[in-house]
Amino acid sequence: MSPAAPLPSAHPDGTAAVPSLSPAAQASLAALEPLYAEWNAAINVISRKDFAHFDLHHVLHSLALHRYVAFAPGSRVLDVGTGGGFPGIPLAIVSPDTEFVLVDSIGKKIKVVAAVAQALGLKNVTARHARAEKVRGPFDFVVSRAVARTAALLPWVMRSIDRTRTLSAVPNGVLLLKGGDLTGALGAEFAEAGGAHRVVPVSDYFADPYFEHKYVAHFVPR
Repeated sequence: MSPAAPLPSAHPDGTAAVPSLSPAAQASLAALEPLYAEWNAAINVISRKDFAHFDLHHVLHSLALHRYVAFAPGSRVLDVGTGGGFPGIPLAIVSPDTEFVLVDSIGKKIKVVAAVAQALGLKNVTARHARAEKVRGPFDFVVSRAVARTAALLPWVMRSIDRTRTLSAVPNGVLLLKGGDLTGALGAEFAEAGGAHRVVPVSDYFADPYFEHKYVAHFVPR
């Protein structure tokens, strides 16, 4: 898999770090924080302490996957353990011609996802209250943000990957947002599952210190 080129630093609102956004996408991204603030007052989907860094920790972090690969029109993407809608909602905003299925086993979180998608008019988002292993593909990509150990997650989702086509600039597979010290551990989990993998520091895309130990991990099953 070819190396990624360094990309621009982040702007505090998250949009300058993601070039070529349409005015509609910019407006929808800007609308996320007030929407989630309203829901968070009723249903605690994001910790109160963390909400102070909403754009950085949730929106921009999610868009690291878009910086890694812009999903081609017609792609299908499954977001496993989406919680309140991350990374799926920001990705759906910037990829309006891609279909997203956002799945979580906690019903109140999926209620928030569905309400946010409706408020923003996101026709490319389906919210499902289900466990990952119950969702049938095929999908071009499965995305997830720290929902489970990689070794546990991969068997659930590998059968959902469409291996008959490649629409985007990188091969179909699993895209994970991971954090912490990945030395050896992640590679061992990928090797156990079987397939090719690549790990890219999010700091290649965004300059904020928050991203210094965060990564995009791409796994391509055999």
